[in-house]
Amino acid sequence: MNRARLGIFGAVIAATAVLAVLGYVSLRQWQASAELLFREQARDMATMAAEKVEMAILKTEEECLSNLQILLMDPALRAESLDAWSRKNPLFDRVSLMDRRGRVLYPPGGADAYSSLLLEIPQGLWERGGRRHLLVGDQVVLAAVILGPSGAPVLAALGRSEEAVKRLVLAKTLGGLEGPSVLVVLDRADNQVYPSRPVDRAQRVLTVAFGEALPTWRVALYQPDGVSPVSGVRREAMLFTAAFALLLVVIALGLGATYRVVRRESEMARLKSDFVANVSHDLKTPLSLIRMFGETLELGRAPDEATRREYYAVITRESERLTRLIDNVLDFSRIEGGRQRYDIAPHPVESLVHDVMEAFRYPLAQRGFKVDVVVAPDLPDVPMDPAAVKQALGNLVDNAIKYSGERRRLAVSARAEGDWVAIEVGDEGIGIPAVEVERIFEKFYRIGRSETQGSRGSGVGLALVKHIAEAHGGRVGVESRPGEGSRFTLYLPVARGD
Repeated sequence: MNRARLGIFGAVIAATAVLAVLGYVSLRQWQASAELLFREQARDMATMAAEKVEMAILKTEEECLSNLQILLMDPALRAESLDAWSRKNPLFDRVSLMDRRGRVLYPPGGADAYSSLLLEIPQGLWERGGRRHLLVGDQVVLAAVILGPSGAPVLAALGRSEEAVKRLVLAKTLGGLEGPSVLVVLDRADNQVYPSRPVDRAQRVLTVAFGEALPTWRVALYQPDGVSPVSGVRREAMLFTAAFALLLVVIALGLGATYRVVRRESEMARLKSDFVANVSHDLKTPLSLIRMFGETLELGRAPDEATRREYYAVITRESERLTRLIDNVLDFSRIEGGRQRYDIAPHPVESLVHDVMEAFRYPLAQRGFKVDVVVAPDLPDVPMDPAAVKQALGNLVDNAIKYSGERRRLAVSARAEGDWVAIEVGDEGIGIPAVEVERIFEKFYRIGRSETQGSRGSGVGLALVKHIAEAHGGRVGVESRPGEGSRFTLYLPVARGD
């Protein structure tokens, strides 16, 4: 693969990495922004609820004080009138009236638990009038300076009833809340004073403090588990993250597939280039021999008739070899184009084997091969295209010659195996590594070992053998060990099934 392609792949991978980082950062920022927006909305909701409750309490207190002021303006005020006022205003469960000197005016009986409040009332409040909320223990007391029956200022200490606040204020202001959110009023110990709905497994989002009307209480906002907008935002973020991760996986798989295709195409281009070079070399060798012996005969340099016959035989055999090479290339081209056709008819196996071995007699003898040919007797005729099977067997024999090394022994046999006839070609050559056995039938593939580099070949011989075997309904098998030789077996069915 050239540098330009590597550069393109590097740029795509870098862009994918940047996209992944930007996508992740964007998702995190979106999630944080969404959660912040939700918290702001939840705080606004809780604050509005707190203000609504406080305004309701203040309004009720204002009405109670106005009614009390009207009563105190009556010079003939009696305790029974104050008792009736107290019953009509259940917001306060304890009422006390004191003058400036601490004398208890109501209830009758003298000492009062609220007498200590006199110390917390500033001089200006006695002179100008007004009110404030004070704590006596855990109870909120409304302390208001109003005019008494004689026109002198009177301190009204009104102890607020918690149960009345729940019933009269909280139930009315928070009870009709819509939506999944739950508002809960909590005391200073985080105990529930009033929930707008049952909390169950809801999660607390935030709390907001009331004003001075409820100094020890707070309002908390809860969201039911699984319904919370925060949970929804997180689910959406997880969904987007998963979708984005899936997109990155698809991009990565696409890059990987593209890389494999490009690498495969580059490899095929290299193999085709080697194929052209190897075929050219294989064609040049027999042509050179034919030309050399032809020129020798033409110039009359053959000393006798026997020598001339030998030269003619060399020219004939090299022509046959050249024909085999050209047939391999042409047949491979037809196979690649889907145009190859076979004329299949029953044909004897023995004569076919001997014809092929006769075609290789000269190169086998020239290289010093010891050849054993064993054809089992009474073999049935096999449905085949004789020319194609001869070509396949010839390719196997030619490979055995090329890769036999120093131990030049060739064994060719034909035998019956059930419904098959097996034609076997064995040698004691360099063998094939186990990792390459499955690839030797691929087109253009040649074993990448130093021992094979001196033996040129087109790289399509075994691919043709496999195609011819399968076209006849058969198969080709191989057994090999490096350094011990190889054994190729062509299996042809006795009765060819369609």
